Amino acid sequence: MRVTIAGAGAVGRSIAGELITNGHRVMLIERDIAAYEPASVEAAEWVLADACELSSLEEAGMQLCDVVVAATGDDKVNLVVSLLAKTEFAVRRVVARVNDPANEWLFTENWGVDVAVSTPRILAAMVEEAVSVGELVQLMTLRGGQAELVETTLAPDTPLAGRPIRELALPPEVALVTVLRANRVLVPGPDDTLRPGDELLFVTSAGMQPRIRSALRLPETVLPATE
Repeated sequence: MRVTIAGAGAVGRSIAGELITNGHRVMLIERDIAAYEPASVEAAEWVLADACELSSLEEAGMQLCDVVVAATGDDKVNLVVSLLAKTEFAVRRVVARVNDPANEWLFTENWGVDVAVSTPRILAAMVEEAVSVGELVQLMTLRGGQAELVETTLAPDTPLAGRPIRELALPPEVALVTVLRANRVLVPGPDDTLRPGDELLFVTSAGMQPRIRSALRLPETVLPATE
């Protein structure tokens, strides 16, 4: 897979290193000469250019990329890069970094964003996930807010203890994808039974949280991580 990363700061370089380790081809675009350090990620292709300029992206070959990651420290730049990648180069997957949670509402498909990643929101969600038992926590949004990754840990007194997963009245728009039990990662089957302490991960269409809570018999309190 060929990936372009706009922004070669600490975040961009870290992403590039991980992707290269996993066997992907990476191009880093950086406009600030002070941050242009090819020796820091030698296996990446480096381009000194402004990722907000269409001509620079054309010359760099963004049209050949499978994924674009807008990872600069400026939300305005990340939005412009995302929009150009999707509308001008038809990039299949665009991931954008959100620096200020107040701007998160802008990072949608209207700006070409498939996945918005807000570090403050994710960290807050991880804190909530760690301390919240018997609550529904939204970990992140996908597809520009059209889908969500949500989690809950079954309380010790859950009424679902011992019940098979097939008895959960989940709507078709909700998929239980993983059950984390102690040190095990389980791919849930319809006849698997639930236990107190199980951590359930769901991928769901937006707006399904009330129906998930009803199916899991959870209280009305919700801990949203991305609002």
